Amino acid sequence: MKTKIYIIRHGHSIGNLTRTFLGHVDLDLSDLGYKQADCTANALKNEKIDIIYSSDLSRAYNTALKIANYHTNNVISSEKLREVYAGEWEGLNVDSIIERWGREEFYDKWVNDFGNYRFPKGESISEARERVYEEICRICEENEGKTIAISTHAAVLRGFWAKISNISLDNVANELPFPTNASYSIVEYENGVFTAIKYSFDDHLKEIGITKVNLV
Repeated sequence: MKTKIYIIRHGHSIGNLTRTFLGHVDLDLSDLGYKQADCTANALKNEKIDIIYSSDLSRAYNTALKIANYHTNNVISSEKLREVYAGEWEGLNVDSIIERWGREEFYDKWVNDFGNYRFPKGESISEARERVYEEICRICEENEGKTIAISTHAAVLRGFWAKISNISLDNVANELPFPTNASYSIVEYENGVFTAIKYSFDDHLKEIGITKVNLV
């Protein structure tokens, strides 16, 4: 039986506003992020969504709550849907990271070799995407035939999408951009197999502003 999943990247966050790597740091949405979350919730209000899951971090959970207002007031939180753990980069802005670790580490290794990167004393992209992949598999198995919404984060969504689209870790940086804030991606799941349908759809955000991961 086919299961449909809407995977939403959280709205613009305070970390996005200050170009800060949050990882597991729990900062909320910005004012713009709340407007984006409202807009995405409105775009999905007529879809049949049976159950909603979210990362337990505020920026994702509060995005999910906006969607839940049109469907069910219950959002199930999961630590396993969190963003990649950025280790020593957590809570630091881009300029501070470049000053301490250097431009080569930031641009050549993190930006240009995203799929193979491991954060200093943190998770690798591969580890984080497997964590999220396994959790989404579990959610789908427990909700077979339903339509599910999942609110999560940019790096793990990018990694997950690369995995189900058969994009190698070596090629993620070149072939797949980060999803935009409050965009949604659509996946189908059946017999243990994910089918990628649509990635980072954000046309509904044009009037209030489409925002992306700003690393450079």
